[in-house]
Amino acid sequence: MATIKEIAAQAGVSAATVSRVLNYDEKISVSEETKALIFQTAEQLGYKKKVVHPKIDRVVLLNWVAEKEELEDVYYQTIYAELLKQAQKINIHLTVLNKRDGLSAMDKNARAFLAVGWFSRKELDQLYGLCKRGVFIDSSPDEKLFDAVRPNLDSFVTQIVDYFVAQGHLHIGYVGGTDRDINNGKAVMDVREWSFRQSMLYYKRLNEANIWTTAHISVEEGYQLGCKIVNSKEMPSALVIGSDTLAVGVLQALNESNVKIPEQVSVFSMNDVSVAKYMSPPLTSFHIDIPTICQSALDLLQERMIRHRSVTKTVFINGTPVFRKSTK
Repeated sequence: MATIKEIAAQAGVSAATVSRVLNYDEKISVSEETKALIFQTAEQLGYKKKVVHPKIDRVVLLNWVAEKEELEDVYYQTIYAELLKQAQKINIHLTVLNKRDGLSAMDKNARAFLAVGWFSRKELDQLYGLCKRGVFIDSSPDEKLFDAVRPNLDSFVTQIVDYFVAQGHLHIGYVGGTDRDINNGKAVMDVREWSFRQSMLYYKRLNEANIWTTAHISVEEGYQLGCKIVNSKEMPSALVIGSDTLAVGVLQALNESNVKIPEQVSVFSMNDVSVAKYMSPPLTSFHIDIPTICQSALDLLQERMIRHRSVTKTVFINGTPVFRKSTK
């Protein structure tokens, strides 16, 4: 294993400088370029040291999920709690800022931020002016400016459609939410719906009448869409649902109308929130590993703050289908 002296010799600096940089001494007066060179040299030479998590403060957690939406979607609550827990373990101090506070309340000396929720173009530009090191979780509104970690929703939908087709389903429907344009806030197609359409076009089975969407993700919206499905001219034999929150409402509507699940309609959702296994029937859903998403977000944050990475990254996290009784 390489020594401090070997790293110093190759980097052209003193051993004392190498030691202080590798131990994250914030009082050392060297350029960012020199720090980056030392870390790069240490990595090239295979230097390993005991893992120490330096204290990272002045990091803001922007919780931009609307309050009503958050209460009705356990998914975001879980992300929020997991970020706080994991950050504390690795010595990152987070200051929480909620949407109602506005970006004007953000610490002007913030060193970095984590962001959850929807941001307008104006807010993104304002945010970039305040702090250029940021990681978005569950969205990537501007991949040129900021890092992002997202579940691989495109892949999830493709796998669900492939599964239903392999099961012999000819009429497959989609239930999901719309996204919002960052420039004007108007409804635009969500990546899950786009992926569903592409998959169904591939199988030559796309039917516009079998797509139901809403701008608001809630159990009540899912119920209303479920009622429309029950009253549709030709009810699909299988449903791809964009989130468990909507799926709860859809199942309620199907059960009220005595639609047999999965005998008449198979239901496959996404998120695998804790209540999925207690639904009637228990819901088949794609499990999204929220701890891994949050860990990846914090890893990206540390790369920017400690390793001084300058280029942005977008990371997609895969998931696992959990089969229960809502599918055959």
